[in-house]
Amino acid sequence: MTGDADVTKPADRTDASDVPPVIRDVAGQDQATAFLARAVHQPHHAYVFSGPEGSGKRLAMRAFVAALLCDRGGCGECRSCRLALGERHPNLVVLEPTGPDILVGKGSSDPNTARWFASRAYLTPPEPGRKAMVVLQADRLRIEAADVMLKVLEEPPTDTVFVLLTARPDEIPETVRSRCQEVSFPPLSEEFVVEALQGEGLTRDRALLACRLAGGNLGRARRLAKSDQELTFRAVALAAADLASTGPAGALTAAMDLTAAAKEFRATLAKELAAELEPFLDQRGRPEDAFRGVVRRMEEQHERRLRRAEREFLDASLLALAAYFRDLVVTGSGGTEELLINLDRPSDLAAPGWTAPAAGLAMGAVEEARADLADETNLNARLALERLFLRLSALPRREATSTPAR
Repeated sequence: MTGDADVTKPADRTDASDVPPVIRDVAGQDQATAFLARAVHQPHHAYVFSGPEGSGKRLAMRAFVAALLCDRGGCGECRSCRLALGERHPNLVVLEPTGPDILVGKGSSDPNTARWFASRAYLTPPEPGRKAMVVLQADRLRIEAADVMLKVLEEPPTDTVFVLLTARPDEIPETVRSRCQEVSFPPLSEEFVVEALQGEGLTRDRALLACRLAGGNLGRARRLAKSDQELTFRAVALAAADLASTGPAGALTAAMDLTAAAKEFRATLAKELAAELEPFLDQRGRPEDAFRGVVRRMEEQHERRLRRAEREFLDASLLALAAYFRDLVVTGSGGTEELLINLDRPSDLAAPGWTAPAAGLAMGAVEEARADLADETNLNARLALERLFLRLSALPRREATSTPAR
């Protein structure tokens, strides 16, 4: 079956004992994992994994690739599985956007472009066995890049499986999508995420808070639930909003403080690469032959993460701030505590100061600032933040009460 027909139907059933352990670990997507468990034995040459962020499609991709590359069909314990689950297997090639789009590239030596990716599809894999070719955010393929991809999918190399991931399958060119089997990953329900976290030893209150702060993303909810460090985004953002409430001077200082916190986050992130690379280096600190491509990709990924780190910190902080103002709208409109995202701060949200209309305006201003920061042509994040906090400082308040400091 090809095209955009969904191959994961309610009628699909696979005995649990027939599901490879590595695929069984993908929680909450029984129909998708049942299909993938069967596909491992005789895979189609190309798949589209579609679903919203946090639905588990990338985790499923890693598990499927591990099962394809493992001699035992996905045991989840061997070297091959561990490398694939970390996206570090030598026989795995990953293409992801380095900017707004995936470009066609000048040639096969132009890294992280469609031509670079296509050229590697026909190379002999570093280790015996299959090769997996993965495209992240495939909806960001430019038309000319999609044409290059199409040629590879029309004449796929032997023992090579392509997996395209997307949250927007309708934006993948139909010529490419029609060559793939589509596997859908619907959003995980709040109750499922909460129960999964409870099964890992968390209290229901902690699990529910983490789920709501993470927007239902199970992976992020796990991090939030297990480490208070993940709440840094919210703490920094609320402290900045509190400072902005003191007036224009405070607003400018708030922008400066939030920018400084983002730079500190980037500096911390920069220290991670050495530890991540160490398992793939020889005693002289050079990449082992089989892992040269892996190490090169890890270095490129880390460089991209560093370039994006400050914007990602700011976006996460502003997202937390928008959620806080949203909760102020809920409480100001007579909503109950069960409707809140910040379930651990009901007393703060009930404090006087913000009217529901003013909180709604504040939430809109925060979302506008997020959009400004997401625009990669906007190079001055500090100015965008100053504009935001100046707007917040000018909003009418019922009383001269500031946002509770964090």
